[in-house]
Amino acid sequence: RQNNWPPLPRRCPIKPCFYQDFSADIPADYQRICKMLYYLWMLHSITLLLNLLACLAWFTVQTERGVDFGLSILWFILFTPCAFLCWYRPIYKAFRQVLSFSFFVFFFIFFCQIAIYVIQAVGIPGWGDSGWIAALSELHGNLAVAVIMMVVAGFFTLCAVLSLFLLKQVHSLYRRTGASFQRAQEEFSQGILTNRGFQHAAAGAASSAAQSAFRGN
Repeated sequence: RQNNWPPLPRRCPIKPCFYQDFSADIPADYQRICKMLYYLWMLHSITLLLNLLACLAWFTVQTERGVDFGLSILWFILFTPCAFLCWYRPIYKAFRQVLSFSFFVFFFIFFCQIAIYVIQAVGIPGWGDSGWIAALSELHGNLAVAVIMMVVAGFFTLCAVLSLFLLKQVHSLYRRTGASFQRAQEEFSQGILTNRGFQHAAAGAASSAAQSAFRGN
């Protein structure tokens, strides 16, 4: 199968990195929740972009907010692809092949993501987040900038609420798939044993041990 995501023009030198087709890959019972998680990732990316713009507006009226603006750029560049790779792709694989290990990776990373959303919604000044505290602190300064920041704070809050809802939905479906922690351990072990790099390393270690034993004798 040829990779089709992200959808890029044919003349673009950078080619798609992933294959994504909900109707072909995901069973019908899981397509809706998988699409909702994909839309959440899109909302996540848009929110980080809006946060960058809000911090830029904040920086234009308060030059000492350069750290916030700089961090907002970093969060956008870092968290947009990381969210896709660290929690969206694992749950896509989990629903596609019913992989217990991918489910557990998703649960762990997504829980951390929710915690980050809460921190971003709070908006501690100096952390690069246009959250509620940062927005309310600007009410006594520039009202227009404060309103922009409150809109972004609302987006962060929405992301946190939707994430909690979807986490509950995924957990409910996970319990019906027959996935378990024991199966996750087995899949992890099988993945290591079938990894070529691990096989070569193990073979090299065994060969070195045998040669050392032979020389010792």
